[in-house]
Amino acid sequence: MYRPKDSSKSPRFVGPRTFMRLENVRTTEDVDFAVIGVPFDTAASNRTGQRYGPQHIRDFSVLLRPYNPDQDINIFDYCSGVDYGDIDVIPGNIHATYDNIVDSLTPVLDNDITPVMMGGDHSISLGHLRAFHKKYGPVALIHFDSHGDTWDNYFGEKYMHGTPFRRAVEEGLIDTEHSIQVGMRGPLYGPGCIEDARDLGFEVITMREARKMGFDKVSERIRERVGTAKAFVSYDIDFLDPAYAPGTGTPEVGGPTSFEGLEFVRNLRGLDIKGFDLVEVLPTYDSGEITAVAASSVIFEMISLIAIQKRDSSS
Repeated sequence: MYRPKDSSKSPRFVGPRTFMRLENVRTTEDVDFAVIGVPFDTAASNRTGQRYGPQHIRDFSVLLRPYNPDQDINIFDYCSGVDYGDIDVIPGNIHATYDNIVDSLTPVLDNDITPVMMGGDHSISLGHLRAFHKKYGPVALIHFDSHGDTWDNYFGEKYMHGTPFRRAVEEGLIDTEHSIQVGMRGPLYGPGCIEDARDLGFEVITMREARKMGFDKVSERIRERVGTAKAFVSYDIDFLDPAYAPGTGTPEVGGPTSFEGLEFVRNLRGLDIKGFDLVEVLPTYDSGEITAVAASSVIFEMISLIAIQKRDSSS
């Protein structure tokens, strides 16, 4: 059983920085979940530096403790988990990086371990979905973001951080009938930037619509849309309002608070989620480590869902 160091006995500033002070072990034995860094950022269109996101999240995550009071669960009563380290990305070569992502995730998924990936820019999600498709076929996508990331191209390039989910649909990786995007907002080039995602088959709830519906109703709609499908959660940290997550490449005002952003993840309990990623943390712009606090807490909630799933499946 792999569990974090006990910070009531070992000071948090002691030892290497791993997520939540988990052991840094690249193993598929006796593991229920693996936290994995994917430090690739050369598909970002504006600010770069997301390659340093995984370690920035790890640095702050040492403050996390194993008991989740909002979900009333101690993660490590039900789960064994490790910090699996980082995937070897190839700076400037997105296609070779995708191959490395698939190769690295395949043994994890083949051993029924739930991966939690830390980016990196959002382009990496296409590699994640390719790996999940090998194991599960098309999966439902639950996508929290201020942008739909379904553009056809940036600057004529088909593989950028704004295009991964269009490419994923084209490759047959996503079960769009059970997929949903939440949080889209901000200035656009035209209405097609939202309608394109709907034309691809996604349900889209913009931030304005989410405010009018109420967040509990949005969570209900997510659960209804996904149903019993196997699901993958992709969480762009710019889903949160930049007041709560300034350290990101393309911030958009008018988003959820950090509490609301956590509640969306908590309310996914009971769904058949096979993996997660959290992307677009950019340390250079992270005043006071606000973004690292939010990102590590979102990942903690993701891991809590894994523990709940393990608990409920054994009862």
